Amino acid sequence: MLNREDIRIPTVPVARANVGAPGKRVLIADDNVDACESIAMILRVYGYDVRCVYDGPSVLQTAASYRPDVVILDIGLPGMSGYEVARRLRQLSEFRRTPLVAVTGYGQDDDRRRSQEAGFDYHLIKPIDP
Repeated sequence: MLNREDIRIPTVPVARANVGAPGKRVLIADDNVDACESIAMILRVYGYDVRCVYDGPSVLQTAASYRPDVVILDIGLPGMSGYEVARRLRQLSEFRRTPLVAVTGYGQDDDRRRSQEAGFDYHLIKPIDP
């Protein structure tokens, strides 16, 4: 028979809120509302100020007023692809140095090359591991 002292429960480090960059603005664009909101929820735990949009044109409109510090873009957005959104953001002086993160189901070398040519700094494959 096991005694209470014999049972060891592994400890797991708990993420603390506001450890990353409190107040940094992140704009997430994904036509999958659940995916967008899931990423947003995780980032909010770390203290980020997050907004979600669900199509390409909304990224450009929201970015102009929200002025995000980072933009996370799905490549397959309705209305305008993530590639086109990235190209247009890079044409604007205020977004030339803003980190752009591509989020896509495509991970071949050609896909990575296309995202780099469009102006993305990072290329993440779905599903993203938090």
